[in-house]
Amino acid sequence: MTDFARTRALFDIPEGMIYLDGNSLGPLPVAAKERVAAMLADEWGKHLIKGWNAAGWMNQSRRIGDRVGKLIGAPEGTTIMGDTLSIKVYQALAAALDLNPGRQVVLSDSGNFPSDLYMAQGLIGSLGRGLELKVVEPEAVADAIDETVAVLMLTEVDYRTGRLHDMKALTAKAHAAGALTVWDLAHSAGALPVDLIGAGADFAVGCTYKYLNGGPGAPAFIYVAPKHLETARPALSGWLGHEAPFAFDLDYRAGAGIDRMRVGTPPVIALTVLDAALDAWEGVSMADVRATSIALCDLFIAEVEKRCPDLVLATTRDGERRGSQVSFRHPQGYAIMQALIARNVIGDFRAPDAIRFGFTPLYIGEKDVLGAAAILETIMKDRLWDRPEYHRKAAVT
Repeated sequence: MTDFARTRALFDIPEGMIYLDGNSLGPLPVAAKERVAAMLADEWGKHLIKGWNAAGWMNQSRRIGDRVGKLIGAPEGTTIMGDTLSIKVYQALAAALDLNPGRQVVLSDSGNFPSDLYMAQGLIGSLGRGLELKVVEPEAVADAIDETVAVLMLTEVDYRTGRLHDMKALTAKAHAAGALTVWDLAHSAGALPVDLIGAGADFAVGCTYKYLNGGPGAPAFIYVAPKHLETARPALSGWLGHEAPFAFDLDYRAGAGIDRMRVGTPPVIALTVLDAALDAWEGVSMADVRATSIALCDLFIAEVEKRCPDLVLATTRDGERRGSQVSFRHPQGYAIMQALIARNVIGDFRAPDAIRFGFTPLYIGEKDVLGAAAILETIMKDRLWDRPEYHRKAAVT
């Protein structure tokens, strides 16, 4: 059994705080402070420009991509870091559409993260070749897969409700209909076991600032299935995706394999933080993470429903069909969450009415769950949320 007491000590969580928002931003890894300080002093400080070679900065994207790949069932050489998640969605969808030129429909669902849909809308508008984005309810996805679909683009875990798609089954159905798949793993990587090879996924993308604890704005990743590595066209043909970046040719030639999905200069400091954060996964069993996550979520659901009858569960009770988060609905959800945050229980709010909590066994245990439920009970019973300061909307909710 994974020693979660050991992993909890690897994170710098303020004393007295119950942090249930790792599905939005993971906490600071203790090791990251020293690692970044050393990088600044010993690499950038001493090597300056020589650091690209002497400190291995240029290879960071590939090396750390392979570390992330181990957590998502991806073989070496199929995952690379860089840029933001929206950029990686654009890259993956553009490449998938190019590989399936005879089809006109990008199929997604209303539970997808809006940014993914925005990127699809923008790409389709730019291509101007009669492509269509078709958005259906999550439960209708399987039935909507037909011979018109070029690409099935889904987020595996719904960011609002935690509902979990069956990646393997939907990918198989898409392939049987002649479609390709793009999976967003933003709420999957580090939260539950992912097997991209076993599922047959064509492309996958994800961020690293949530369950992988890479820090605010940490770089995203993109995965390309081995069978597509040499044929996927990089629509964003940045200089580091070139076959020979330092030849400075005026014409673009895609690099070999996953390197073609590089775009611009890698964020070395941010990648250093992520590299330190990934050390926490050494010796951790994803099966243990998943089993403990389900148990913590089940406990939270039971406690909140017992204590807070005015809250309506928005997440499935079936642990096998959800990610590592739980959401409840209430018309005053925003104010309720602000009251919780004021009492050092950190979750977040998702419009229009969902209060959302993430459960990360690496640093969350039963004591946190019971403590959060008790504080929520007090807020609801005494209507502590109904104060003017809790109703004022901040820029980030």
